[in-house]
Amino acid sequence: MSGHSKWSSIKHQKGVTDAKRGQLFTKLTREIIIAVREGGSNPEANFRLRLVIQRARDNNMPLDNIERAIKRGSGQTEGAILVEMVLEGYGASGTAILVRALTDNRNR
Repeated sequence: MSGHSKWSSIKHQKGVTDAKRGQLFTKLTREIIIAVREGGSNPEANFRLRLVIQRARDNNMPLDNIERAIKRGSGQTEGAILVEMVLEGYGASGTAILVRALTDNRNR
């Protein structure tokens, strides 16, 4: 009998929601790491870091995750070295395309 298990339905909905939230937290963590590497770990002196932290707080990212990302960006803990890069290209009908990306491998 499909649809009669309340907890089964909640489990599937929660799984989808948690996956989206996890992807958002991963993206915000990467942005924090890049901001720390470019401007330092002090949010008062690093405007970009302050904006990313505010966006993370707006999306209910735990403070522990934010602090861990700042430490990883400043080199206090180990993690993959992420590089921000801009790719330029031309699409159909001569449309210019700019892609800003974070990557741990420039050749990919």
